[in-house]
Amino acid sequence: MDWWNVRETAQVWGVSERSVRNYCAEGRVPGAVRNGKEWQIPADAEKPERLNKRQTLPNTLPERLRFEKDAGIKGGIYHHVQVQLTYNSNHIEGSRLSEDQTRLIFETNTLGGTQVFVDDVLETANHFLCVDKVIDSYNRPLSEAFIKDLHRTLKNGTTDSRQDWFAVGEYKRIANEVGGKETTPPELVPGEMKALLQNYAALPNIGWDDIIRFHHDFEAIHPFQDGNGRIGRLILFKECLRAGIVPFIIADREKFLYYNGLAKWEESHEYLSETCRLMQDDFRAVLSYFGLKEGA
Repeated sequence: MDWWNVRETAQVWGVSERSVRNYCAEGRVPGAVRNGKEWQIPADAEKPERLNKRQTLPNTLPERLRFEKDAGIKGGIYHHVQVQLTYNSNHIEGSRLSEDQTRLIFETNTLGGTQVFVDDVLETANHFLCVDKVIDSYNRPLSEAFIKDLHRTLKNGTTDSRQDWFAVGEYKRIANEVGGKETTPPELVPGEMKALLQNYAALPNIGWDDIIRFHHDFEAIHPFQDGNGRIGRLILFKECLRAGIVPFIIADREKFLYYNGLAKWEESHEYLSETCRLMQDDFRAVLSYFGLKEGA
């Protein structure tokens, strides 16, 4: 197959390069694929027709995510969030799948011929389902049932789920540590989670500091036997959407800053907050690329 780049396509179609990128990002050019920051367009692709008013795409992030998910649009911001949130969050927790392998699972439900671990693949596919749950429920108040459902979805079918001592979708039964620090004992987890959620729900207007604090407190409790980091970061994304705050994805390359921020919380909340701000700036660039506004 012959391919055009954005500049060549713009010349042939008689439109701006920005228009071509928007057509591709909106999933309106069949066969167009993104290679890094550049689009490759099939040479036989036809210029999409103009959208009329009834076909206008949602211009707020939560509704665009839901629209692209339901419509099965490829190459848009929903596609980006699925791959980047899943890859980075899993990699922080030790997944051995590469970003390209993660993308391949999402796009084709297949995997290349390299050696892989079954649990890595299962948890990657399961994480995609978790992201969908976050998008579908972004504007609902955070609840214990929702958090447990995310965990049940993430760990479904894994080796852990077949262990008698591992409670899938339920709080931990065995004490655990994180970063060498003790976490909440199993017998105290239900009470502490209930208090955490009640205090959070009682806030009059949930803002940035509240969301970051909730994340730290959730990770300090470490309510599940495994999967706490990924569940916590999914909640971060959801609650930013609900509060109308630009969300963010903790990149694997910044995991040590992220861990350091969690560890130094009592010393200063700014370590964690600033790391998240850094990742938020990255996501602002993603919003700009896909023609979306902040604050909605």
